[in-house]
Amino acid sequence: MDPVIDAALRTALSLLFVAAAAHKLRDLGQFRATLAEYHLLPPRLVPFGAVAVVALELTLAATLLAPPLRRSSLVAAAAVLSIYGGAMGVNLARGRRHIDCGCAGPAARRPISGWLVARNATVAAAALAGLIPASPRPFSWVDGITVAGATVTLAALYASLDRMLALAPARARLRGVA
Repeated sequence: MDPVIDAALRTALSLLFVAAAAHKLRDLGQFRATLAEYHLLPPRLVPFGAVAVVALELTLAATLLAPPLRRSSLVAAAAVLSIYGGAMGVNLARGRRHIDCGCAGPAARRPISGWLVARNATVAAAALAGLIPASPRPFSWVDGITVAGATVTLAALYASLDRMLALAPARARLRGVA
């Protein structure tokens, strides 16, 4: 893999985890309530779990940018995204479609859905694709600009797709499908 693709992927994933942690930190009490709503942790562990999730996301955001921690951070990122998708999948299987995914922050409640599970699986797969060894070549200033541009593009693409997913239920109601 070209080192520019590697750097862009890790930078975009880092940005994703920073944004996720920021959403949760905006109203940690609401995130705690969302986490409790999943019914996956004993109630007494939910406050600790909420803080641990935010700490884990911030840790991943930092370690994804550290080349010596590249492989372990990519595996951890894929694992965390898979756990999030699994938590949604468990609740979907329980018929609990009404609960908030917890991924858009306190200002934008979004019910869990199969699309969100698929989104997490796709991003986890992208993290695992980052395990392909980066080819050794010098990193130039043009590469830095390319990484910045690619990161902005990936963030915009993710935000656009995420917004489309968020609006899907409303579009379905307007068409009379749901």
